[in-house]
Amino acid sequence: MWPGDSVLGRNVGKLPTGPTPGMASEGGAVLSVDQVSKSYGTTRALSDVRFSVGPGEIVGLLGPNGAGKSTAMKLIVGLLRPDAGEIRLRGRNVVTDGVEAKRTVGYVPESPALYEFLTAAEYLDFISDLYGVDPATRGSRISEFLRGLELSGHEDSLISAYSQGMKQKVALIAALLHHPRLLVLDEPLNALDPRAARVVKDLLRDLASRDGVGVLFSTHVLEIAEAICDRVVILSHGRIVAQGTIAELRRQAGLAGSGLEAIFLALTGTGDLTDVVGALRR
Repeated sequence: MWPGDSVLGRNVGKLPTGPTPGMASEGGAVLSVDQVSKSYGTTRALSDVRFSVGPGEIVGLLGPNGAGKSTAMKLIVGLLRPDAGEIRLRGRNVVTDGVEAKRTVGYVPESPALYEFLTAAEYLDFISDLYGVDPATRGSRISEFLRGLELSGHEDSLISAYSQGMKQKVALIAALLHHPRLLVLDEPLNALDPRAARVVKDLLRDLASRDGVGVLFSTHVLEIAEAICDRVVILSHGRIVAQGTIAELRRQAGLAGSGLEAIFLALTGTGDLTDVVGALRR
């Protein structure tokens, strides 16, 4: 069952409930990325990247600007094709069986492109059609999401009139409407107010822990990643430099008791910023 009388219910009112589809295979990975590489011309964006996301697991995909995070996510949801390697969504190859592979995936890109000439209600109804959401239940489901994210009363306004934060909320709702088994979220908290950001963080944890939804989550706010992620994958210059739990990364970096920020800076080779700070003060 999707979140109802949970921590989210206490925070934002009852959010949509619904059936939980079965897993592709018992205990199998929701997402498997195996030795994936991608280049843009002569620029190598990703090199031999390998990681997975299990059912009910929140995995943070972290890295400096230009590390390859967005490229990895576009490959996972089929917007780009890998030059080498294989990506499987619930056991299905995203290249050779793309339509079926993507049926139970929800995706929010870093800069969502919505149909702004539609109202939010029209857009979400359109997305529901694309994913085959039951017409008998979609209306109540959309209404609950709009209420939970404080968009009720604005659903009949054109999206073009929305603030950036409101547009982000619509993109998040669109990714959740069809009960996805994997969420691929690229900076999903961009432009959200503190309440909405808390709702989304609580919702992700609830979906993972109660319903076995796998989540791949990219953010530059390391405190958020440290708070909600079960494991972290750190990219730098298109390669994975570390992956594991926070405790495992502490041991790898030799930084016992440190937070994720110190670990991240050490593993990506940017630990000592004294010279940079000094130059900016001049």
